[in-house]
Amino acid sequence: MSYKAIIFDYIGTLVNSEGYSMANSCRTLYNALKEEGFDVAEEKFLSAYNFAHEKYRKIRYEQYKEVTNAVWVSEALSNLGFKVKEDDCSIKAALNVFFDDFIRTLVLRKGAEEVLKQVSTKYKVGLISNFTHAPVIHKSLRKIRIHQYFNAIVISEDFGWRKPSSEIFHYTLNRLKIKPEEAVFIGDSPLEDIKGANAIGLKTIFASSQFHTQKNLQASGQKPDYTVDDLLKILDILPIYSK
Repeated sequence: MSYKAIIFDYIGTLVNSEGYSMANSCRTLYNALKEEGFDVAEEKFLSAYNFAHEKYRKIRYEQYKEVTNAVWVSEALSNLGFKVKEDDCSIKAALNVFFDDFIRTLVLRKGAEEVLKQVSTKYKVGLISNFTHAPVIHKSLRKIRIHQYFNAIVISEDFGWRKPSSEIFHYTLNRLKIKPEEAVFIGDSPLEDIKGANAIGLKTIFASSQFHTQKNLQASGQKPDYTVDDLLKILDILPIYSK
């Protein structure tokens, strides 16, 4: 069968994160919020933040419903006595500072741009990213100069559902105006990417990464059609799909 679209996961699959520290970023968030007028002891804030983060992590990973960072930051601050809502501009400003740390650590994986460059001349190209603050994805795509290769960019914060939910895959296919059997999905997470894509009938390629290895794939029990360690091997696989 001739395929019409290639859809990629983003973080892990196309980019690596080098030198990122969540602990340092949380301190950055605390300092940014303090600059915005939320004067509270760092230890108290981090405790409230971690509690709210864990609460919504369960919703995100068990129900596949996306919850933006602003929700649990505002809840943490509310629990500390501040009257604030998730759409408060001061929270958004602090989150932008918080995520700048993360964006600076993102670098293209070897072969990623060459793969995107070649597939974009033959197929429609989509991207699905599980991320709680959509501006990070758009900003980083522009920073590393690959945004131009995509016909559809779908981020879980914008859509409301996360991979492996079928909803986010079907929505992306509708954006690309193709059927599941006309697309190949490439990702590095056995449970979010491969499980979700297989469930709706997409062909799948597992790209092992700094986050998910071949051992993780084997342990998950998920069965992609192909696996690669080197992204450039994708270019050898795609002609097979087109026969």
